[in-house]
Amino acid sequence: MVDESTRKTLSSIPLLQTKAGPRDKELWTTRLKEEYQALIKYVQNNKTADNDWFRLESDKTGTKWFGKCWYVHNLLKYEFDLEFDIPVTYPTTAPELALPGLDGKTAKMYRGGKICLTDHFKPLWARNVPRFGIAHAMALGLGPWLAVEIPDLIEKGVISYQEKTEQTK
Repeated sequence: MVDESTRKTLSSIPLLQTKAGPRDKELWTTRLKEEYQALIKYVQNNKTADNDWFRLESDKTGTKWFGKCWYVHNLLKYEFDLEFDIPVTYPTTAPELALPGLDGKTAKMYRGGKICLTDHFKPLWARNVPRFGIAHAMALGLGPWLAVEIPDLIEKGVISYQEKTEQTK
């Protein structure tokens, strides 16, 4: 069911131990440290494999996350804003990753640009609470979604390449 590449990627992301969400004051700090450690490891692995595809940061509380993700298609880099909030019932509930710039451009998206992960990712997340975290959501949720949806949106002409200018850098 899972290909070898996905299995390798998944096994290289540290599993998390602490079952805590934003409402669990002291434990949330511990969980947040684990989240950052897993994200740092995942980003390092991606850079080593020449597969760097996102930047992510959070607010001070670790409940609002934002950044950029990109997909390279035919040697052109398509870049998108990325944002999500940590649900109050986290980690039992997976975060809803949003690409607001693509809102309404595909059927596999909810209002506000939240990508549809219901059928494939959410059951996997549910089986792996509390071991999965943000890095796992990126690797098993957003990454595969981009790989399927972005080429399709480009081929249909729904999105087009935007040249970077000095003002947009």
